[in-house]
Amino acid sequence: MKRTLLALSALLLSSPLLADECDNASTQSQLNSCTAGQYQAADKKLNQTYQEAIKRSTPPQAALLKKAQQTWITLRDTDCAFVSSGVEGGSVQPMVQNQCLADKTSEREAWLASLLQCEEGDLSCPLPPGN
Repeated sequence: MKRTLLALSALLLSSPLLADECDNASTQSQLNSCTAGQYQAADKKLNQTYQEAIKRSTPPQAALLKKAQQTWITLRDTDCAFVSSGVEGGSVQPMVQNQCLADKTSEREAWLASLLQCEEGDLSCPLPPGN
């Protein structure tokens, strides 16, 4: 239990998203709400980047990207359920799960965004350069 509280404290203090947006939260409910908002914002940005990647894809690539995205969502959700399982049933569980979802979603968005920045001739990049 002590280790869990220390880990949660470290997560709370180390997260730049929490530090920036949740400074004024004074209750667990407010922290849960704040982190839910962070996850929603990250998800919205991911969806915008994903739609741009789909537009640039050929039809076969789009089908592969859709399958990869669905598989990634399952992995992300399962990973975050595992991460938050140590505090299952506690009032802090939504915060831990939302922060995990936000972090993983931001990482995925950054990766997809990098695919939109490929240079001409980069054979390791599946998408054509943008106009």
